[in-house]
Amino acid sequence: MTIRHFLTLHDLSTDEIHQVIDLAIELKAAHREGRQEPVFAGKVLGMIFEKSSTRTRVSFEAGMAQLGGDALFLSPNDTQLGRGEPIEDSARVISRMVDIVMIRTFGHDKIEKFAEYSKVPVINALTDQFHPCQLLADIQTFVEHRGSIQGKTVAWIGDGNNMCQSWINAAMLLDFNLNIACPISYEPDVELLARAGKRINVTNDPVVAVTGAHLVTTDVFASMGQEEEQEERLKHFANYQVNHQLIGHAAADVLFMHCLPAHRDEEVSAELFEDEKFSVVWDEAENRLHAQKALMVFLLGASQ
Repeated sequence: MTIRHFLTLHDLSTDEIHQVIDLAIELKAAHREGRQEPVFAGKVLGMIFEKSSTRTRVSFEAGMAQLGGDALFLSPNDTQLGRGEPIEDSARVISRMVDIVMIRTFGHDKIEKFAEYSKVPVINALTDQFHPCQLLADIQTFVEHRGSIQGKTVAWIGDGNNMCQSWINAAMLLDFNLNIACPISYEPDVELLARAGKRINVTNDPVVAVTGAHLVTTDVFASMGQEEEQEERLKHFANYQVNHQLIGHAAADVLFMHCLPAHRDEEVSAELFEDEKFSVVWDEAENRLHAQKALMVFLLGASQ
């Protein structure tokens, strides 16, 4: 049996990403129309959380329930991972008892090690380096509102963090241009940028990045685990707020996205965040549910 994991977007081909997005849109319609099939009856998802999250837990747990399966929530206090058991030992045991695993943790090496020894598909629900599930939801949202993202321009404003790096992977796979605006010393990984090539433009000027963009997206300036840097980061990111003035440089039909949670009037103005002419953040948040259902259907089918 070939086991398929989803640790970064590059674990899927371009065609497979399109397949998952199309399925997510279909599953969303099926759920709303009351024709959702219990395709996961008897299946169990193990959810390992070393980083807490509202949207990740609710979307995966609800998604399994909607498809007829069950989900187990495991915090650091609920597993031997929190007591020093080797990751490979935990992977060997847990993957013999569940059908699929999602992990939300810090170092990306942890999830890679777990997947290496797992007998079932492993999903990256966030690491410090990448957040590919969020990108599936974001791409689904763009497709629903504007059609194909191929050939479009996306502007990322803020820290070169795991979300920014996942957008870089998406640009490589889905053939769109990505403008990244961040302060000096907050750029994304240089090796990743080198692999991405000319489709990525990094600047320190948000106006340059946003000009002509079809999608503008951002994230909090201090992520989980960076709370002690909050005040210093706010100084460096003072000119990087996404607001009506900045987004006025974008394309006329521009969309605004945010992976949430949002700090209104820090990385995004409260007015823009609530402006339904631009902001699709609630559709984006809901689509975590449907994109992840589609991903799990794909992985379990591909790993048979």
